[in-house]
Amino acid sequence: MRYQLKDKLFSIGGDAMIQDASGRDLLFVDGKAISLGRRLEIKDLQGNRLATIQQQLIALTPTFEIHQHGGVGAKISMKLLSLRDRLKIDVPGNDDMEARGNIFHYEYGIFRGGREVAHISKAWIALSDTYGIDIDDDQDQVLILACAVVIDEILDMRQKADKD
Repeated sequence: MRYQLKDKLFSIGGDAMIQDASGRDLLFVDGKAISLGRRLEIKDLQGNRLATIQQQLIALTPTFEIHQHGGVGAKISMKLLSLRDRLKIDVPGNDDMEARGNIFHYEYGIFRGGREVAHISKAWIALSDTYGIDIDDDQDQVLILACAVVIDEILDMRQKADKD
């Protein structure tokens, strides 16, 4: 499936919309303006929460947990001592994933078992941050979309740190 993740231009908590390839709204990313650590919720258009993303405050690198259906769906963190930009995506069981890419070109692949199962690419010519996301049909679409949201959060954190 092909999606677009578009940040809203004027939002207090960092809201975004997830659209299909033709631009129809599918899901809403609700950034919570007041929370301890970064907190976001992915909701359907009826307001039902599908996933919650919560930043862990005590961690060596930026670390987020994605909660789905009452349990941890994944834990995402930057890999230490990596020569390339890599994020570890720890999912329950033995089916972990890894995001690899180029932070300066905003191109990432999500790999599971050595196979690329999703590709994330940032559009450079847009008023707001816009990512194109291609996900294999046999993957958990909401989980991968939540991973894309976390990658965007970590990139934003890095940009802000570089400016300071």
